[in-house]
Amino acid sequence: MSDLREAAMTSKAWPFEEARRVLKRYEKAPPEKGYVLFETGYGPSGLPHIGTFGEVLRTTMIRRAFELISDIPTRLICFSDDMDGMRKVPGNVPNQERLREDLQRPLTSVYDPFEEYPSFGDHNNAMLRRFLDTFGFEYEFYSATEFYKSGQFDETLLRACEKYDDLMKVMLKSLRDERQQTYSIFLPIHPETGRVLYVPMKHVDAKEGTITFDDEDGREWTLPVTGGQVKLQWKPDFGARWAALGVDFEMYGKDHSTNTPIYDSICRILGAPAPEHFTYELFLDDKGQKISKSSGNGISIDEWLTYASTESLSYFMYQKPKTAKRLFFDVIPRAVDEYHQQLRAYADQDATQKLANPVYHIHNGDVPESKMVVPFSMLLNLASVSSAEDKDQMWGFIRRYAPDASPETHPDLDAAAGHAVRYYNDFVKPTKVFRAPTDQERAALEDLRDRLKAWDGGLDPEELQSMVFAVGKAHGFDPLRDWFKALYEVLLGASQGPRFGGFIALYGVEESLALIDAGLNGTLQAG
Repeated sequence: MSDLREAAMTSKAWPFEEARRVLKRYEKAPPEKGYVLFETGYGPSGLPHIGTFGEVLRTTMIRRAFELISDIPTRLICFSDDMDGMRKVPGNVPNQERLREDLQRPLTSVYDPFEEYPSFGDHNNAMLRRFLDTFGFEYEFYSATEFYKSGQFDETLLRACEKYDDLMKVMLKSLRDERQQTYSIFLPIHPETGRVLYVPMKHVDAKEGTITFDDEDGREWTLPVTGGQVKLQWKPDFGARWAALGVDFEMYGKDHSTNTPIYDSICRILGAPAPEHFTYELFLDDKGQKISKSSGNGISIDEWLTYASTESLSYFMYQKPKTAKRLFFDVIPRAVDEYHQQLRAYADQDATQKLANPVYHIHNGDVPESKMVVPFSMLLNLASVSSAEDKDQMWGFIRRYAPDASPETHPDLDAAAGHAVRYYNDFVKPTKVFRAPTDQERAALEDLRDRLKAWDGGLDPEELQSMVFAVGKAHGFDPLRDWFKALYEVLLGASQGPRFGGFIALYGVEESLALIDAGLNGTLQAG
């Protein structure tokens, strides 16, 4: 442990760089509250999604990195902004007409269209907890409604009354002229309708801790800011929550980055140091557009897990969080294979290399052994040429290639075989295009077929690869990758593919001979 801790203090892996920034806050004295607090936020107007997973995962990685370099206890809070008013009815839920009756009410006062929970906010909070529990995250759940109503927020809200003018000054600078006329950091909950009101304040009484305002009908009301009768606008709420809880670290997407000075100022005005924050880049779809919950572009958690493991998604999330990345189905095979490459490398690495390896952070140092004796990309090609309908068909080839492997001893390989069949049928099969070989390619393929017919060297992938390589050189392919590209396009219907020697070893010599014959006589092109 001491070697790892020493290496962690200089590691360039981003979770350790962030963890050291958090630790620097307490280089003179430990936190008075007795722990370091990490936080993630969730807007429960919709269901948890792949961005929610990424935010909690990345924050957890930083938290675990902090725990390696420091003995200060830590906590992680997942905070649900469930007191926000429902601005519009989501398009993907039942009972839409009934929901419209509750527009502008706090989400925890909105009818649950699924009729399973006391409110729509409670329903979505339950979905969030189930979502996080499924992936084994360690966290504490906080509801904004409970936070306001229980009195936990009262002290901060009373301070917001005292500092009202200073807080308004920060906010008004960020608003257009017309919005400034009606803006207030406080949003009263109407005592009769229960709706969140966006109205200007007539008076803020710091001594009494009350606000006075007119509702939409011109009636004057005075309410205490405490006890859940008033909430804060979302930007002041962000900074005030940091102050109330003593948050030390929170990450959020680039779309929040312009608000960071506002959040920080609110927090400081309310008497607390601003936390460390980490702004991550947003994900893009296959066309390079920002992924949006409302437009439904990109890929969901469930869709990823249909074709690959959670660990491969964690690997994708770990990579370059400050760089915009395409998050679409075609990134999955590479993520799976790179994850297992890193698993295999881990055992032989020194402490510095281990801490820079993504799998250390994915598994919090308890890194398993990879049992993927066949790469995912190879499984995809096997599914293609064998027309496999399920993973049992795949295992017929896998067992011959790796006699010691079985679904019981190699569960990750077993799962990947099933994922590969689904991925092939949904994404690869519809795009396959075979072509006829050129004269040069035909001569080389015939040579490869003849050498394979005479082959008695067993199923060693490297020896078979050397033989395929030799055929390409003998037929004057320059560069040699043109020969392998021809193999993929003529025999597999794709422009890229696996190491061909390994593919022959997995698929079998006799089966590969039949495949070459089909490529030569045009059967593959005919479909």
